[in-house]
Amino acid sequence: MKFVANKDEFLNGIRIVERATVVKGLQPVLANVLIETIGDSQIKLTATDFDLSITTMVSATVEDEGKFTLPAKKLGEIISRLNDDLMKVELNGATATITCKNSKFDIIGISANEFPAVEENIAENDCMEIETQPFTKAIRQVVSAAAGYETNNLLSGVVCQVNKNILEMAATDGNRLARVREVVKNTSTDEENPFEMLISSKVLAELSKISLLADSELIKICKEDKKIVISIDKTRIITRLMQGQFPKYNQLIPQSFPKEATVNKGDLISALERVAVMVNEKNSIVKFEFADNTLKLSGDSPEAGNSEDEIDIKYMGEPLAIAFNYKFILEFLKIVESEDIKVQLNTPLSATVFAPCSDEDYIYLVMPVQLRG
Repeated sequence: MKFVANKDEFLNGIRIVERATVVKGLQPVLANVLIETIGDSQIKLTATDFDLSITTMVSATVEDEGKFTLPAKKLGEIISRLNDDLMKVELNGATATITCKNSKFDIIGISANEFPAVEENIAENDCMEIETQPFTKAIRQVVSAAAGYETNNLLSGVVCQVNKNILEMAATDGNRLARVREVVKNTSTDEENPFEMLISSKVLAELSKISLLADSELIKICKEDKKIVISIDKTRIITRLMQGQFPKYNQLIPQSFPKEATVNKGDLISALERVAVMVNEKNSIVKFEFADNTLKLSGDSPEAGNSEDEIDIKYMGEPLAIAFNYKFILEFLKIVESEDIKVQLNTPLSATVFAPCSDEDYIYLVMPVQLRG
């Protein structure tokens, strides 16, 4: 195998596929990327952790055909430090030599025969194409609310539905719920039937990052049985659909709230971060006290002491004290784009909704923590 490629384009491809590698897996080859020549002008890069497979194509001048695997992380470190546009890769036995101007690296790899087969012949019948920007924006708004502790837990997934021109996405870990709706252009092959899927939050988080590297205005998503194929520019992501009944999350959202506050996002982030310095990290609880256009935040830790902060808000309801895991609130605040936030309240033990004061249909529901005493 021998080829010449543009350094930046090849590095971009490595950064895309390495998201499916496994650094500390039982099989060392899973930390590697499979590099194979396709014809005389393309290189195909592939990585997999068995649950997730990513392939992407890179332009190159192929002199000798072949395929081999190299460690993705080390390869990325090398290529990012090269100081010329063109790099040459040549395979000699179990070693690949990378040369670029006066730089030369010999990297030991693993035979392509040890790399697991990645299924690619998946029928693309039930498909839709969706705009990249609103789709990945919706991912970022909900993905942090998914459970992250077990890959086979339904709550570690994100439910996604496209009905005509409305995209709805939601995730919950049982303590919080994020739901967003976006108007999109839907070029589904069947606009009368909603396109639905339950997919791993990890996969969607990686897709959001890959979209920044892959230059495409559209994402194509196809389902076949229990698998799904996501195509964006020259990249294909293959993973399994999660199976099971996701909670009826819309039934968990209260229809009305007797109390509402308006809070400046920046003020709340700063105050929360100050108070959190003295919070017990085992439970991450911060107390919120709403009263007469002020919000008082307080935290304490038996080992360290306590903290208080107060900010001006818009609130004319009855005084209310309620406590939350402050990390949940900060995650929402750092995602939302609106400068002002609505906080919709009921009782100290009722679900509270945080939402932007803009027109976008994005809500973040958080269950409070019971206050001691």
